[in-house]
Amino acid sequence: MSCPSARAGPAGRMPRAARDQPLEGPLSKYTNPLRGWKKRFFVLEPDTGQLWYYLSAASRGQQAPRGALSVVGARVCSSPDHPFMFTVQSSSGDTYKLRAQDAQEQEVWMTQLQLCSRRLSDSSKTLSPEAQSPAHTSLEPQPKRGPLSGDQDVLLFKTPSSLSCLSQCLSLFHQNLHRASLHNHIQSPSPQPCSPPGRAAVLGQPKPCAPLQHRDPEGVSSANHSPALRQGSFRADPGPGCSTPPSDKHQRNSTAPPLANCRTTREPAQSTEGAEEEVTDTEEHEEEHLGVLDEQRSVIIHLLSQLKQGMDLTRVVLPTFILEKRSLLEMYADFLCHADMFLSITSGRSPEERMVRVLEYYLTSFHEGRKGAVAKKPYNPVLGETFHCSWRVPAERVKGPRHTAAPRQSVEGSGSPAQSYRVRFVAEQVSHHPPVSGFYCECPEKKICVNAHVWTKSKFMGVSVGVSMVGEGVLYLLEHGEQYVFTLPCAYARSILTVPWVELGGKVTISCAQTGYQAAVTFHTKPFYGGKTHRVSAEVRHGHTGAVVCRAQGEWNGVLEFTSSSGETRVLDTQRLPVRRKKIRPLEQQSPHESRRLWQHVTEALKAGNMEQATEHKHHLEERQRSDERQRAAAKTSWTPKHFIKQVQKHIWHFTIGFVY
Repeated sequence: MSCPSARAGPAGRMPRAARDQPLEGPLSKYTNPLRGWKKRFFVLEPDTGQLWYYLSAASRGQQAPRGALSVVGARVCSSPDHPFMFTVQSSSGDTYKLRAQDAQEQEVWMTQLQLCSRRLSDSSKTLSPEAQSPAHTSLEPQPKRGPLSGDQDVLLFKTPSSLSCLSQCLSLFHQNLHRASLHNHIQSPSPQPCSPPGRAAVLGQPKPCAPLQHRDPEGVSSANHSPALRQGSFRADPGPGCSTPPSDKHQRNSTAPPLANCRTTREPAQSTEGAEEEVTDTEEHEEEHLGVLDEQRSVIIHLLSQLKQGMDLTRVVLPTFILEKRSLLEMYADFLCHADMFLSITSGRSPEERMVRVLEYYLTSFHEGRKGAVAKKPYNPVLGETFHCSWRVPAERVKGPRHTAAPRQSVEGSGSPAQSYRVRFVAEQVSHHPPVSGFYCECPEKKICVNAHVWTKSKFMGVSVGVSMVGEGVLYLLEHGEQYVFTLPCAYARSILTVPWVELGGKVTISCAQTGYQAAVTFHTKPFYGGKTHRVSAEVRHGHTGAVVCRAQGEWNGVLEFTSSSGETRVLDTQRLPVRRKKIRPLEQQSPHESRRLWQHVTEALKAGNMEQATEHKHHLEERQRSDERQRAAAKTSWTPKHFIKQVQKHIWHFTIGFVY
């Protein structure tokens, strides 16, 4: 093992040379129950925090590393299972089980890994744009006297904190300077309600204010001209008389819009266009398992003969008989089928309880959105297509803080019927190439909203099809100043030549930069031999301490079991959870670009089993979309979404809501 010093000093401290140079050497790594322990050559890069491993020392310069693990925020601890064994568990949940040759080598590796983890964790919490720590809005008094330390390790650990403090002060200075500059250039003399663009709607204000122009980090400015802001549905006062809520004392990671500098007060939201005309949805979307008929099999085989392994299916026209009788935009709305659990999130007493509730809602939302395991494909939304709906949730169905005696019986300041909350949803196809959908839902009474964008990428995989859901969503708890960023799993259509079925797979994350809690969720695909289908497991950790506060396991369309750190177990059966029917306007009252009215002829033909007519109507919609695209290309104009505003940062699509309905 290459290391300048083979022995740790007092209190586990290593000489500076050992910290600044890569630590490398052979270790035994546990691979799997069949192969057991295998000798591998490991290299720890202290600057990047990466633990690489190779098959051997000789292959290091000739071959790429076989694997890598980030030690930033990782837990390093010894294990009693084998002599000189220790584990390295990353913040994402991946674990290396390692074994040294003797106790001295074990101590050197564990000490180096722990020092590297602590040093880089302190730096990344504040310096990384993806995971910034909460910033202070004022300077804190510091002691004028105190003991001075010359210990190199102590100074090394304190340096990133001092640097991050200076960086945050500089950032606050620039923000205040920019805000003052904008305030001095307000030109509109008439006061109007306004809301900062580049973010989801914020509830209420004590007084109106003048329109404020906003410039995002990319230099694209936008003004508040949306109808909802003129209607006063959601208002915010960023003027100098506003107070700063707890939410503004936190910075979130760079991919979600910041919360506004305003005082949020509960105020009745005005009714939006067509909202009072909604009726309870009676449409049934249960799809039958289809065994592929002979004529359908010949179509599929002909299609497969033209495809190659890994080919992108975005532009491939698929046969009509595999279509599900709803649009992809409506499928996103069906993820809100447990709206009562969604609203219960903000009632959690502590950040830990709220994160666990976010996880519970997240895992129970897929069974209704996917309608079980039937492998049918929703309609591809056309550019400009929208979908609107809402839910009425009785107040007694919304769970309050745990260990409370009784649920809340009234709703303060809501414009809805007594003892009920209203959740509103809007989705829009904002891009055709690539196919990106934006969706947003909110409940003003509970000060909770979600803003998300998803880019669907389909790939041919031989006898199956994989669909990646690229993008992310942000859940805002405005009352607590918290923002939860989440991603979505991949979907796979298996056995497309026999009896198709669908499963979810991949690793996703849910993280809250303000509280430090994060959840690592794994959707397990079925192994080739044996194993169960639709399995999912999850783990909630506190990012700063690494402590596990909750574990979950089960089936995303079946029974889920949640176990807290105290040993308390909570079981949720997704098949027995009450599904709330969404409310939607009748077909004749919908606009021509709303999903159900747009696809009504295709849906009617599919219900009647007339595939030829369904194909004809589907082809008509696709041709109309191509014609509109050619006209825009000839006129050199681009498509402007109706409800969302496009922002591009680091090649990621972001959309912010303009108004609901």
